Amino acid sequence: MVEIQDHGPVREIRLARAPVNALSAQFAGAIDAALAEAYAAGEGGTVRAVVLSGQPGMFSAGLDVREVMASAESLRTLMIAFWRLQQRIALGSLPVVAALTGHAPAGGTVLAVLCDHRVMAEGKFRMGLNEVQVGLFPGETIFRCFERLVGRGRAAALLPRGAMLTPSEALAAGLVDEVVEPARVVPRAIELAAECAALPPLAYRQTRKMVRSDLAELFAASPEEIARQMGDDWVTDETREKMSAILARR
Repeated sequence: MVEIQDHGPVREIRLARAPVNALSAQFAGAIDAALAEAYAAGEGGTVRAVVLSGQPGMFSAGLDVREVMASAESLRTLMIAFWRLQQRIALGSLPVVAALTGHAPAGGTVLAVLCDHRVMAEGKFRMGLNEVQVGLFPGETIFRCFERLVGRGRAAALLPRGAMLTPSEALAAGLVDEVVEPARVVPRAIELAAECAALPPLAYRQTRKMVRSDLAELFAASPEEIARQMGDDWVTDETREKMSAILARR
């Protein structure tokens, strides 16, 4: 589900759960573990930066619909695993560059907004927090992370309608930092990560900690607390109707 490749001081963690990198509890846990291993290697100086990449045409389609729908316990397990993964990226000791190799709706965008930098493939790809379109809401923390990049006014305009953005729209909104041809996404992300890795480490760590301090505050809650807050009313009858229709098309 996760493939690891080192490029000098940059470790690439490639999401490889076919066909769409849907984030199940197990998959989220595998990504989390890979990041933890990279951070541990960073303590010894072996790894200095991370690239989180996807498959050609698909970064991640977001949460696994089947696990969201299966049962209350399945949903709780998934929410805890996904929150832990988000915390790992938000609070991690190494810079993470998202190589958005294709579509990145919902949970795919969540992972991206938590990274330090984002490079997206040009083409007919879309990203955005479109949870409302399937009867869900992204939650206060994710709204704040989204707002942090695109600004309050734009976030307030995009989020309630679940807007999905093209690469050029995402760039204009500040949701991504660069748009390049698909074959250049991963190499460019590695270049950016290597630039971070080459900076004076103490000064870089202090500066990065300062500019990401707001993320640290947002992710202070425990995974169990988040699961409790969202578990009771997150999946409704309209959610089940919309997601059942999605599953029927597969």
